[in-house]
Amino acid sequence: MLEKALGILEYANLFITGGAGSGKTTLTRAIIEHAQKEGKVVARLASTGMAATLIGGQTLHSFFDLGIANSQEELERNGKLEPSKKVVKLIRSMQIIVIDEISMVSAPLLDMIRLRLLQSEFAGRLIAVGDFLQLPPVTRGNEPIYFAFESPSWQRMSFETLYLEGSYRTHEAEFLTLLEKVRHAKLDNEAHNALETLVKPLSDDLSSITLLFGKNISAQNHNRAQLEHLNGESIDISTYVTLHDKKMQERDVERFMAESRIEPALTLKVGAPILFTRNAWNYYNGERGRITSIEEDVIWVKKEGGMSVKVERVETTKTRWIEKGKTTSEEKLITLHQFPITLAFAITIHKSQGMSLADYVIETNEIFAPSQFYVALSRSVSAHRVTLTKPHRSWEKLCFVHPKAKHFSERL
Repeated sequence: MLEKALGILEYANLFITGGAGSGKTTLTRAIIEHAQKEGKVVARLASTGMAATLIGGQTLHSFFDLGIANSQEELERNGKLEPSKKVVKLIRSMQIIVIDEISMVSAPLLDMIRLRLLQSEFAGRLIAVGDFLQLPPVTRGNEPIYFAFESPSWQRMSFETLYLEGSYRTHEAEFLTLLEKVRHAKLDNEAHNALETLVKPLSDDLSSITLLFGKNISAQNHNRAQLEHLNGESIDISTYVTLHDKKMQERDVERFMAESRIEPALTLKVGAPILFTRNAWNYYNGERGRITSIEEDVIWVKKEGGMSVKVERVETTKTRWIEKGKTTSEEKLITLHQFPITLAFAITIHKSQGMSLADYVIETNEIFAPSQFYVALSRSVSAHRVTLTKPHRSWEKLCFVHPKAKHFSERL
């Protein structure tokens, strides 16, 4: 698949898509690695800070210097319609620009990106990565959703589509069939029955499962309440902050923490269940374990299989591109040092993106966005390791897909 992707990039921009767990991120990383080995300069971008963190990049707004604008009209009102010479030189110096989680990029945002590319006479390649049948762009209030593919800019970028099939997350044929039906919101009697079998009463011991909520406040409250029930003393593990640029202020650090979904401090207890939030050689993103020891810079976690792993702080870095002579390089601005774990009592569906989960419960009555239920269900490594709370609505109202996204995906 890497050879096919590289072949497309020889003559066109590339759109990598496919269902959850199909290997989009793995392929994208392989392309980036290959390009960098060839000495190419690659910008790794995403619409949200958390998505950008997962690919070690930065937000679209930051890279293209869009400020807080959500449209070209706002860009003009904010006095940012014309880019600085610095931004123009930066964009022009890139050979590849990767836009991850493209489903969360709105049409007005894509128009602003294309404007910047034209202003900078960008001559490289674009790679858009994502699945429009997953989380849609975030809107303010009751604003309508406009997907990236609705923008004339999408057509003008002339993407060649590379569709990845199958799943690396689960190999259960019946479960994969159910996931595809939920993804496309095409439920038949078989799908109804399969979903009904996943509705089970919850265990009295909620510490052994992870509840997946649609709203952040629900996850926070559940984590707090469950942690209080555990014996032992709560320990606050502060996030270390390194400022590489003296111009960075406290509000810049706070904004970066919020974007990256990293708290100023982790509140933990020995015995608390956790989920890993990164991949490493001895654990994966979404794997579950229980804390056995807490020190300032080392936490020991016993995984469900019984293996104990030593967990150390990892770095999350905010960068910017700078020019040094004729070369362009990334410069560090802020680095956050924190353990790659989160309490496993509850997480949000947004935070679960990229995770492979086992033994979790989807709170079906907190599903409010198109494709949100599919994202939640497709985190599972097995149909036997996920439970649904009984929904107050019909399965059709739960497994809904935005009609525009559905129509676009059916034409691929």
